[in-house]
Amino acid sequence: MIEARFHDSIEDIASADWDALRPDDNPFVSHAFLAGLERTGCIRPEWGWQAHHLGLYRNDTLIAAAPLYLKGNSHGEFVFDWSWASAWERAGGEYYPKLLNAAPYSPVVGPRLLVGPNDADADARRKMLVQAMQQYAKRQQLSSIHANFLDDADLPAFEGDWMARSDVQFHWHNQGYRDFDAFLGALNHKKRKNIRHERNRVASHGLHIGMYSGASLDARTWRYIHSLYASTFDAKGNHAALTDAFFQYLRTDLGDAVQLALAKDGNDIVAMALFLRSASTLYGRYWGASVDLPDLHFELCYYQGIDYAIAQGLARFEPGAQGEHKLARGFLPVRTHSRHYLVHEGFRSAVRRALEHEREGMDAYAEELLDHSPYAER
Repeated sequence: MIEARFHDSIEDIASADWDALRPDDNPFVSHAFLAGLERTGCIRPEWGWQAHHLGLYRNDTLIAAAPLYLKGNSHGEFVFDWSWASAWERAGGEYYPKLLNAAPYSPVVGPRLLVGPNDADADARRKMLVQAMQQYAKRQQLSSIHANFLDDADLPAFEGDWMARSDVQFHWHNQGYRDFDAFLGALNHKKRKNIRHERNRVASHGLHIGMYSGASLDARTWRYIHSLYASTFDAKGNHAALTDAFFQYLRTDLGDAVQLALAKDGNDIVAMALFLRSASTLYGRYWGASVDLPDLHFELCYYQGIDYAIAQGLARFEPGAQGEHKLARGFLPVRTHSRHYLVHEGFRSAVRRALEHEREGMDAYAEELLDHSPYAER
C-alpha cells in the first residue's frame, strides 16, 4: 500500500530522504533551501504561505514527494491569477486558500514532482502525486491547485482537467565559449558593440568588480548585502520577503551554491547581484545598490554571470523572470510552463476559454521575439 501524507514543515521529512528524490541538484527544491525559508521566517501564514508538503510512503519509506504550500494570497508566485481570484470571489466563492506546487519566491524552472532519478515507476509516481493533490483539494473544498515553472518531465502528469499556461523567460546558453570575447564574437555587430560600450562605461566608474562565493563572506558583509536587497524592494514600494536571517542561512548552509557579484568602491560594497547555481546552471536572483551608475546593473546581473558561467563550464544562465532588454544582451526567449486545476467545473470551463486567447497571444509574442535574435547569422 502507498500512503499519501501531508507535512506542515519540511523538517518532518529527513533531508537525505527528500534530496534522494531530486533528479538533479537544482537548489530551489533542495531540502536545505526549503527548510531555510521555513526556519528563518520567510514562510509564514501572515504572508500567505503555509508549508503543506506531500509525501508518498510505502511501509514508512518515502518514495515520492512534492513541495506544496497552502496560499492565502498570490504573492511570490510569478504566475499571475489575480483576475481568477477576483472573478471567483465576485461570484460568491472563496479563492483562498489554494494549493501551490512550487519553489517559493523563485520563478525558476525545475522539478516539482520528486520521484528519484532512476525510478522505473517515475511516471506512475508523478501521476499519484497529482492525484493526491486533487483528492486533498476536493476533500478540503479548496478552490484550486497550481503547479508553476514545471520541467518537461513533470508535464505529462498534469492531464485531464488541468489547464496549461505558458510564459517567456530569457536564458543564456553556453555554446562552448572559451571566454567572454568568444561569446561576443557570436553576436551581430550592433549588439557586440553595445555590450562593449556598456562594459567600458562601467570600467570608467573605477569600481572593483568580481564574483565571490557566499561562504567566503562574513556575517557582517551578508547583513549589508541583505540591506541592499531590501532597499531595492523598498524603493519600488514592494515587500522584501526574504529575511536577514535567511541571507545568513545562505552563507552558512548553502555555501558555494551561492555566488555574489560585488562592486566595491575601495573596501565598501556599493552594489551586489545574488546568484544560486547547480552543476549545470547559474540562476540570477536579486540585485541591490547604494549608487546609481550607468550600466552597473547590466554588468553585475548579466555580464558577470556570463563570465562566471563560461569559466565554470555551465551550460545555462537563467537571470530571472521577464525583461525583453535581456534579448539584446545574449539571452534568448524560452517558454516556461505551469498547470492549473480549478475544482469547480463551471469556473474551470470559463477560465479555459480565456486561456485559449492568452495562449494565442503568447505564441505570437514568442515567435516575434525569435525574429530579433542578437546572434549573427551563421
